[in-house]
Formats: sequence, structure tokens, C-alpha cells
Amino acid sequence: MQHPFQLTILGSSSATPTSFRNPTSQYLDFFSRCFLIDCGEGTQVQIRRHKLRLSRIKHILISHLHGDHFFGLPGLLSSLHLLNHKQDIHLYAPEALFPLLDSIFLASDTRLRYRLVYHPFHTSQSQVIYRDEKLEVSTLPLQHRIPCCGFLFRELPGLLSIKKEAIASYGLNHAQIMQIKAGSDFVDADGNTIKNAHLTRPPRVPVSYAYCSDTAFHPPLIPLIKGVDLLYHESTFCKDLEKRAVETYHSTAAEAARMASMAEVKKLLLGHFSARYSNLNGFLEEAKPLFEHTELALEGTTFSM
Repeated sequence: MQHPFQLTILGSSSATPTSFRNPTSQYLDFFSRCFLIDCGEGTQVQIRRHKLRLSRIKHILISHLHGDHFFGLPGLLSSLHLLNHKQDIHLYAPEALFPLLDSIFLASDTRLRYRLVYHPFHTSQSQVIYRDEKLEVSTLPLQHRIPCCGFLFRELPGLLSIKKEAIASYGLNHAQIMQIKAGSDFVDADGNTIKNAHLTRPPRVPVSYAYCSDTAFHPPLIPLIKGVDLLYHESTFCKDLEKRAVETYHSTAAEAARMASMAEVKKLLLGHFSARYSNLNGFLEEAKPLFEHTELALEGTTFSM
């Protein structure tokens, strides 16, 4: 069964890569809409390694301009160009990123074969940056050393699902089907009213995903991520380096778990681990007593809903 939501972790390290962990990047397939979330060094290699399709990416979201979140972007955009990619790529990021990319392409005399569409966003307030008939994406202002936003993906409520036997029984045409899916009752040829509940089933329950990249413990986020199905929250350090977390505007595993508990989310993913830690078991040992449904965002892992 193909799940409508599939999140693959491409990188889970913080400022520097390790032999086992790449800098931050995630590949999200949401109803066949493919989003790349952050693009640390080596992201395009990770995409190939995990047998994902680079050409399916239409939207790239960059949370902030620390190198471990975007240094892989110029190479990835260049590879798409060399692979003769022709479809538009939409790039959502703090505005300061765009002149940097323009300078790189100018210096290398690169004229992209596709249109790169810039979508700047403000990092001080939440705003909707993408919306279609199934999905809405908005920014999540975070508390970091430089302007930074996370991203909230929300499936929009769907139409009612009409029963196949109802279509056959009443000989419904397309217009009637759409009206019933939108909630209308049906009046048959004899003037009888058939209640909508007899013709339809409830739509699937919408799913949601909140991506909180680099941030200190930040309670103002709670109303924005309340009740999401899946929360990715950075946990750069464990309690042993709590002072360092405060100095660098990062979070500990315990703080990420407290956020998940306070926001009443269904599942928490920990990531953005400092290179100081070769063994990550301590992150789970610290977080699980505070929020049981916690997992590690490890390279190559796919989370589905």
C-alpha cells in the first residue's frame, strides 16, 4: 500500500558531518508532491544512495543560512541543470539566499535549463508559503542564532467519499457526485430525498508534519504545532552539554521531548545530533521518560502515514 505521506531522512548531523551522519536534509513525498527540506552538504549523494528520484523534487525549503542546511544546494541545482531538467523548481528561503545563488551561477557562467522560482519568506511570523487542493505549508518562526524558520505541512480536509453502490443504484452523473461529495443530499427522479450519510463515507483523517530545525527551547511554537501527527525537533545535545545548547541556541533531547509533550503531538523524531556523540542511545534514554513515542531520525529511515 502506497502511503500518502512518506518522509525519508537524508541527513541527521548538526554543524559538521561524521563518518555515519550527513548534515540536515529530508525528502518528503506528500501525495506525490515532492519537497526537499534543507539541503546540507552531500544531499544529492544521499538522494541517489537511498534510491529517491532527484527529478521529482519540485519544491525546496531552506530553514536558515547556516551552511549545514544549504551548502549542498548549489551542487544539487547544478546537477539538475546538467541532467537536462526542464520543469520549474520552487525555492522557499530567507531572501538573503537568492543573491548568493545568483552570484555562484554568474561566476560559473551557468544558465540553468529550468526556471528557478524564488519565494522569500519572513522569519519573524508564521505565513503560508504553499497551498493547493490537498496541502498547505506554512513557516514556523524559531529561536536561533540567526533568522530561522521551521515548516508545517498540513493535509487539507478532503471531500466525502461516495459509496460505489450509490453511484450504480441511483445512476449518478459527475455533477451529482461532486455535489454529494461536498455534503449535499440527493433528490431522486421520484422526488425522494436520500440523506448524504447514506451515500457517503467520511474522508480520510488529514495528517500533519512539523519540521523544527535549529532552535532553542521555544514554547511560543506550541500553539502552531499543537496535535500534529509527526514532529521533527532538533536535539543537538544531551543534558551533559545543556550549557552549550543555551550558548548556541540549540535544544537538548529532554527539551525536544518537553515540546512534544506540551504540544500533545503523536510522535517525535529527534535529529541534528552533534558530532560529539558517536552513540545516540543517550538521546532516547533522555527523551523517552518525558515523551514515550520518540524515535531517532536516522539516515535512510522512512516514516509513513
